[in-house]
Amino acid sequence: MAATDPGKGAGTSRGRDEGTDTGTGTDTGAGADTDRPGRIEAHGIDHVPDGERHGRARELFAVWAAANVNYLSMVVGGALVLMGLSLWQAVAVIVAGSLFWAPIGLLAVSGPASGTPSEVVARAMYGIRGNRVNIAVNGWLLCICYIALNLAAAAVAAFVLVEKAGIETTSGVKVAVVVVIAAVTLAIGVYGHATMVTLYPPIAIALTVTFAFVAAYVCTRADLGHQPGEPLTGIALWAALAAGVTLIASGPLSYANSADFSRYLPRTTSPWAVAGWTALGGFLPGVLLSTLGALAATVVDMAEPQAGLEGILPSWFSPVFLSAIVLGTIANNAMTAYSSGLALQAAGVRVGRSLGVLVDGALGVGVTLYALLVSNFLDTVGNLLQLTVVVLGPGTAVYATDILLRRCRYDGPALTDETPGSPFWYTGGVNRSGALALTAGIAASALCVDTLYTGPVARALGGVDLSLPAGIIVSAALYGLLMRRSLRGPAAVPPA
Repeated sequence: MAATDPGKGAGTSRGRDEGTDTGTGTDTGAGADTDRPGRIEAHGIDHVPDGERHGRARELFAVWAAANVNYLSMVVGGALVLMGLSLWQAVAVIVAGSLFWAPIGLLAVSGPASGTPSEVVARAMYGIRGNRVNIAVNGWLLCICYIALNLAAAAVAAFVLVEKAGIETTSGVKVAVVVVIAAVTLAIGVYGHATMVTLYPPIAIALTVTFAFVAAYVCTRADLGHQPGEPLTGIALWAALAAGVTLIASGPLSYANSADFSRYLPRTTSPWAVAGWTALGGFLPGVLLSTLGALAATVVDMAEPQAGLEGILPSWFSPVFLSAIVLGTIANNAMTAYSSGLALQAAGVRVGRSLGVLVDGALGVGVTLYALLVSNFLDTVGNLLQLTVVVLGPGTAVYATDILLRRCRYDGPALTDETPGSPFWYTGGVNRSGALALTAGIAASALCVDTLYTGPVARALGGVDLSLPAGIIVSAALYGLLMRRSLRGPAAVPPA
């Protein structure tokens, strides 16, 4: 497949004007100022031409760090100790699970190479139509769930702040708090890429300073030799270790859309730099904050982490701590909301990116309010999200394998061509190799899972959950085997 001129689209022209773009059109030759702070981002899932590329790979570090210097990482780290692991076993699990930021860094290099977001790059793996189904489930639906969960986490902390201000948290007040948090989150998502790149460095610094203060209080009290009352041994220990790694890995694996935030970088940007800064931006804060949570679990009850931590922090610092929880969750959720708009477009819905963000945000708010005010639905969603690794692991494996097979050379304009003449139409709009590899990986993972249900393999192993490695190995191996032959045909690697 010959590479198309990067300044010319391969698909039907549909215009990129904000509010009307569908992301499926060709480039209109707009200047590089289409992506700048304080201006609503014009691009959707369309190709970003070379003339509009800008920035440096190191900017990615702050973007990912701001989203991952957060309270939820502490909660997850504390959960490992609650599972019965010793402190140092928990730390080892945290490091092992966080290594999955490496493949997320690899996925990010497809952004500068193609000038398109991950949701469009995936057309190379699943075909135009096949990818719509893939993105509708693995992208858009999961985004809505994460938006709701993050909104709920921020809202719970904000409710305490409101109570400390002497305001009774009636249902009306709770609704208002959720709406305000959502409005700030969605505003960042609507303004988009350049605004995030500008806002996130100071947010990352503010959050780092706040959690460093928390760390000072936790570390002086932590029991570095902590051991559970009844240490785990044998199969029980291996089951806890496997479950812990899966829990930690679910964090980075949920960012398989990392090219969304790197696609504006010049195509000449070093792939090593893109991968390194992306992975490091998630890995460092993830390890540090999760370890801090594990340390905290040796001195406070992390089953009620907010109350437990407030018990060892000075009273004057409590509002600062709660505000940091809200701010960190907003930073994380804005990225999710941003990608949800792209996912909605990639799923085939003819809507502008900004409107898509608002629609998805409204759905997330609805789910959050229902969960907080009406039922325990949030618990159900939370349990279901423990199963996300079943699909996220195989999906990441297929994506990473495709990058390696193509040597990260993607024809961005051709990827935006949704017509039957597209080189990524494959057979009836579906790349059977990708669909088969993903399905087989999910099936293998499901057989080995031990969360809401126990798969037959996990049951035979005494509850050891091997869903993560099983799904990744099967998907990567099968996709590599099938696509090696396919890439000799119409979807062959374009010349450099």
